Amino acid sequence: MYVATIQDIRAGIQSKSVEGGTKLRVVIVEDSPMIRARLAESLADIPNLQIVGEAESEADAVLLLRQGKWDATVLDLQLKKGTGLGVLKAITLGTRPMDAKVIVFTNFAFPQYKERSLSLGADFFFDKAREFNRVREVLADLAGGGETPVH
Repeated sequence: MYVATIQDIRAGIQSKSVEGGTKLRVVIVEDSPMIRARLAESLADIPNLQIVGEAESEADAVLLLRQGKWDATVLDLQLKKGTGLGVLKAITLGTRPMDAKVIVFTNFAFPQYKERSLSLGADFFFDKAREFNRVREVLADLAGGGETPVH
């Protein structure tokens, strides 16, 4: 499995093509290496899903997502530098691929953050502490082409 790094994107290297057809291309934007690894591990056995990139700061996430080679992103609100809200604003300005889904995944699952995230274009909003498995459920559903659960 090939995961683009921000250094690859800056260098202009394209993601390796996926053998065997179309896969749901997922980008993880999360500042915690431990949570990124846990997410990647939980998604590894989903058929037709490929993690194509990871970022831990707002600037790196925007750069990666503006490449347009993704179908879904898991987006933390608190990043090393910047915020997930900043990422949402940047990709909503015409640089988000058609039908791409954004899953906000945060420890700050307060109503005002949920409202703001959804108003900026997030499709789902989950609490890391209580809804970790919901991210997997949504992505598995998207990868399988079934109905998408309600956020």
